[in-house]
Parts: sequence; C-alpha cells; structure tokens
Amino acid sequence: MVGTANGGKTPVTPRQAFSVVNGGQDPGIRCGPESIPGSDCGGVGFTREDIDALLNMKIKAKDKFNLKEKCDLMMEYIKKLRLCVKWFLDSEGKLSLEHEKLKKLFELAEKKSNEMEMLMNAKEEELNAIIEDLRMNYSVLQEKFIKEETEKLAAVETLMTEKNARVTAERSQASLTEDLEKTQRECSSANQKILSLNDMYKRLQEYNTSLQQYNSKLQTELNQTSETLAKVEREKAALMEDLSKLRGYHESQQDQLASTKASLEESIKLKDALASEVGCLRGDLHQVREDRDRQLLLVQELTSEVVQYKECTGKSALELGNLTTRSTELEATCALQTDTIKRLQEQLATAQKKLEISDLSSIEAKVGYEEHKKLNSELQIRLAEAELKVIEGEALRKKLHNTILELKGNIRVFCRVRPLLFDEGVENETKTISFPTTTEALGRGIEVVQHGQTHPFMFDKVFTPQTSQEEVFEEVSQLVQSALDGYKVCIFAYGQTGSGKTHTMMGTPGSYDDKGLIPRSLEQIFEARQKLKEQGWKYEMQVSMLEIYNETIRDLLSSNKSCSTDSSGNKQQYAIKHDANGSTHVSDLTIVDVRSSKEVSFLLNRAAQSRSVGKTQMNEQSSRSHFVFTLRISGVNETLEQQVQGVLNLIDLAGSERLSKSGSTGDRLRETQAINRSLSSLSDVIFALAKKEEHIPFRNSKLTYLLQPCLGGDSKTLMVVNVSPAPSSVNESLCSLRFAARVNACEISIPRRQTSMRYMESRLSYG
Repeated sequence: MVGTANGGKTPVTPRQAFSVVNGGQDPGIRCGPESIPGSDCGGVGFTREDIDALLNMKIKAKDKFNLKEKCDLMMEYIKKLRLCVKWFLDSEGKLSLEHEKLKKLFELAEKKSNEMEMLMNAKEEELNAIIEDLRMNYSVLQEKFIKEETEKLAAVETLMTEKNARVTAERSQASLTEDLEKTQRECSSANQKILSLNDMYKRLQEYNTSLQQYNSKLQTELNQTSETLAKVEREKAALMEDLSKLRGYHESQQDQLASTKASLEESIKLKDALASEVGCLRGDLHQVREDRDRQLLLVQELTSEVVQYKECTGKSALELGNLTTRSTELEATCALQTDTIKRLQEQLATAQKKLEISDLSSIEAKVGYEEHKKLNSELQIRLAEAELKVIEGEALRKKLHNTILELKGNIRVFCRVRPLLFDEGVENETKTISFPTTTEALGRGIEVVQHGQTHPFMFDKVFTPQTSQEEVFEEVSQLVQSALDGYKVCIFAYGQTGSGKTHTMMGTPGSYDDKGLIPRSLEQIFEARQKLKEQGWKYEMQVSMLEIYNETIRDLLSSNKSCSTDSSGNKQQYAIKHDANGSTHVSDLTIVDVRSSKEVSFLLNRAAQSRSVGKTQMNEQSSRSHFVFTLRISGVNETLEQQVQGVLNLIDLAGSERLSKSGSTGDRLRETQAINRSLSSLSDVIFALAKKEEHIPFRNSKLTYLLQPCLGGDSKTLMVVNVSPAPSSVNESLCSLRFAARVNACEISIPRRQTSMRYMESRLSYG
C-alpha cells in the first residue's frame, strides 16, 4: 500500500475527471484503410494523429453549469476512447499472430542447431575421454621411465665402483709383476682375479648397453604418446572451431539455403556424371566408327580379291565359296555395327537432353537459392519491424488505458447487490431495491425504498444480483493492469455484515466460476507478466497479508501461530510508516517472494485459516477484522533501461452492524465496537476530504492511517460497496450507499507512475 499523505495545510488537487472538461474540439473518428478486417470496430480506423488529438482534446459544454451535458460529453469521449482501444487491440492481435509465425521459423532453426550441438557435445565428450586415457597412459609411462632411470643411475654407480676396483687391481697387478720373481703363486692368483674382474666388467658393459636400448625404446614410446596427445588436442581444437562455425551458421538462419545448396551440388554432380557418360559414349562411337571403316576396308579388299580369284582360273570353287561366306559374315558384322552406332547415337541424344535438363535444374536451383536468401532477409526485417510495433503499441495501450482511468476519476465507486437468501425472500413483500432503466441511469443507478420514499443513487457502476464474479472482474481488470504499469492501486470492499464483501473479494473456495477479485487479479497479473517477458520485462513480486483486529495489527503469514508475540514472549508491535515517496511500510511484517499464482493461492489459504472470524445473529461466519492483501511489483527492462514499481492493495473490510441486531456480547461486543469505531473514523476522513478541510484525521485509527496513501495520495482507488437486498437491512443499506456517495465525491491528486529510466541492478527492498 503506497501513496502520499495529504495531512497538514496542503489542499487537495481536483481530480482529473473534471479538470479536463474545459472545452475543446472533437478530434473525430475517421474510417480508412487502417481498420482491421474482421475486427469488432466495424471498419473504424485511427492514425497516430487521431489518437494524439483524441488524448489531448478538451471537452467544453455550452453551459458550464449543466452537469448533465458535461456527463454526456464525457461519456461520448469515453466511448470514443474505448473504440480506439478496441481498434488498437485488434491491430495488436494481428501483429501478435505475425510475430508467432516468425517465432516458429526461428524455433525450427534453433531446434536443428540444438541437435547439431548435441552431436558435437557427444563427440567432444568422447574425445575428452580418449584424451584422459592417453594422459593416464602417459603418466604411467613417465613413472616407468623415472624408475628405469633410477635403476640406470644405480648401475652406473656400480660400474664406477667396479672401474675403481679395476684400477686398484691393475695397481696390484703392477706390484705383483714387480714381485713376480718373488712369489709365483701370488702372481697366478692375481691373474685369476684380473680375469674374473674382466668378465664382470664385460657383463656390466652388456647390461649398460641393454639399459641404453631400453631407455631409447621408452623415449620413442614417450615421443609417440606425446605426438598422439598433440594430435588429439589439434582434433579437439578443429572440432571446437567447426562447432563455432556451425553455431554462426545457425544464427544466420541458413538452414533452408543449405538444402538448396545441396540440391544444386547434386545437380552439378549429375551434370558432371552425364558429361562424363557423354564423353564415354562419344569415345565408343568413335571407336565403333573406326571399326566400321576397317571392316569396310576389309570388305573392299576381299571384294577385290574375289574379283581377282574369279579372274584367276587356278583358284578352286571351294576357296571361292569360303570367301563368299566370309564376305557375307563381314557384311552381317557391318550391319550389326551400324545398328550399334544408331543405338549409341540415340543414347547420346538422350544424354544430351538429360544434360540440358540438368542445366535447367541447376539454373532453377540457383534462382530458388537467391529467392530463399531474399525471403530470409525480408523475414528478418519484418520480424524486427513487428517487434518494434509491439513495443510501440504496448506504450500506446498503457497511455490510453491510464487516460481512461483518470477521466473516470481517481476514487471510483462500484455498487454490488447480492441475491436474496432463501430465508429472506417473501414473494408478496414489496422489493426495497430496484434498478432504473433510463438511458442516463442504466447500469449506474440504484434506488432504495424506505417507508414508501425512494432514495436514488448514482455510481460509476452498479451490479445487479444476477451479475457473475467474472463480469465484476471485467470492470476491475483495467485497474489491476495499472499495477504492472508502475501505479499504486487500491481496491477495498465496504458494507454491512453479511452483504457479500468476502465473497466479492475471495469468492467460494474450490469453485472456479465463483473466484473473487483477489485470485482473478493475481491470475491476470501473472499471465500479463509472462507476455511482457517476451518484450524484455522481468518482474519480481512480493506478498504480505495482515489484519487489523481490535485496533491491533496481526501478521497472517507469520510462522508464529499467535501472530502477536515475539521470541521473548512480549506482545509484538507493528508500526505503520509512510516515507517521502508515498510508500507505506509496516515494521516486522512478513514479506514473501512469489513466482506464480499457485504460490499466492497457498498463502491466501494459509492467511484465511489465521484470520479472525466469528458467529453473530446477522452472519454465521462473520469477518471480525479488516483484511489487507498487498502485492508489491518491481519490473525491469534492460533493453529500454526502464524500471517500474507498482503496488496492488486488495482490502476486505469488516462489516458494519448495529449492536441491537447483531446480538453481540463479551468478545463479540468488543470486536463490534472496535469495527464500528474504525469505520466511523473512515467516515470522518471521507467527510474531511469531501469538505477539503485542512486537517484530515488519518491517525484516528489504524485502518485510516494504513489507507492514507489510497484516500489522500496519488493512488488509483476503487471502493466496492456491497448491499443486502433484504427488507430487514434497508437502514444499513441506506447508510452504506450514502457513505459510498460521499466517497465518490472526494477529489484526490492525479496518480503518479513509479518509473525510472536508469536500470538498477539491486532489487527494491521493502520494510
């Protein structure tokens, strides 16, 4: 609940609904090509100039004291605005359809890219596993190499020791050689020792050689492993480059063009194959022609030989017959070759036709490729234009929507009459409430008959007993939308006990059609939040719920069941504070972050179980406290660099009742007295606002101090007064309607949108 206090000596600014009626011209509505075919606007269209003129127009009556004429002009203006909004919604629907089509094209391309990316990821994981195995093998080989190197060093040290021993032995041999003549035995023993040392030295040399060979082999394997690892790393880098190229290929939306290119390449391959086939056929034809020429030459030679044989009398008749047979065979072969040549010529002609068809297909494929490329670019341009139109249209919708609400008045009053109950209706008894059917009062007027006297009232909207919950919410939905646009909105239900306030706000539990204003408002907000997400808006929402029971604030979402004591057992105090920006905070109040309407429904059920209710003679289950539901909305658009902060307050006030009729005693008596005192304080505040007094007694009760920003600040406020049609409740109904009429006459300041053009990363904190 937010707003600016109107205490002190600052006068209240007149509301926008009457400040705009200062004269002006009718901007006019024209029919033109801008209208949407098949829409509900009946062929009516608007241009940007028409809309600007309609928003900026001023209504001026001929007689400034004729309120009826002013109201008629204002109703005509509101009808034009509604027609304009309906035309805009039709345009927005068409743009949304086009946007969905373009979005589906992108989703298909994205799906193909995701499949390719999954394949690349699988290949990358396989390569990473191979690299890991190679690294493990490399580490094992390196450990073996270090171990062999250590053994090699030990062998070298042993060799050095043996060399030193050999030097010592040689010295001993020299000394023994000098003493050879003295002792032959010592010399022979020394020679044997030298021979053994030489054998050991040879064995050590052979062992050293084998170690060197093994070392070289290990070094070779190490080099091969390093080369394999480097090769795998290069393959991984190449695959990553291919993956990045494929992603770039996906982002440019060339999937359709790729298929066209593939068909073009197939056509080119077919053309090359046909060309090669034609070349082969031409070679075969040339070879056949050469064979035919050779056969003809041979026939001529044989014919000349036959002539010569005929001339020669020495040739026998047998040889002549053989030559004749051979000539016949050669002629048959020549005829066969001729048929083969004709067949090859036909195949050549067919191949040439196929080649021409392939050329045409190639040309058509190139043309199709260019057309697809041009169509792709056009689709991208149209998509960008459609997104820009959607953003501009959303801004225009918000401007028109808020203009209509401001023209209707900042504190609006709806009246709802509940149906008669079975034990209240008497067929022969005269009805106490009726609804006039005149043009001026239709849907806005209500009349109450008391002691034969008729009391008429006029409000912004009057709902009959047959009006459904959905129809009531349709009138409220535009006001709820303002909370997402960054405004402070307050909707509260007022009326006597048993008039249907809680049913209007909460509805019937478990019934979809009988849902009240609170659950329907939450569903609309979260649905609109999902749609605005496509335009770059990100919203965070927080919920708090409290009740004012016997002038004491109780936290309905507190984990402590008593909701009134702290950890030390003392009575917990909740302080109401208003800051300079018109925001209202309740200290130590539980605030919960929510992400869906289901979470809020769960919290509502939890709060309903903690709320104070009781039984009186007027209502079996009467609300004995004022219930306040607050939804804080913080929206950020990084693209537009905007931030909005809206608040939606939905309030179910406790019912007013007379002690003589309620029959309250004990705790119920104290509850009734506290409720009547707080509602009386609310009445005093309304009277002071209506009279424009300098001092407004907001601090007389917790309820009025909590509602200060809604009643005297820059909030958009709606009061739904609930009335019982029972004849026994006619006095309370008249009191409620008179109070609602005074509320409808109050004038407060113009609502102010909480927005910022500078993007703030830190989330707004609520006290």
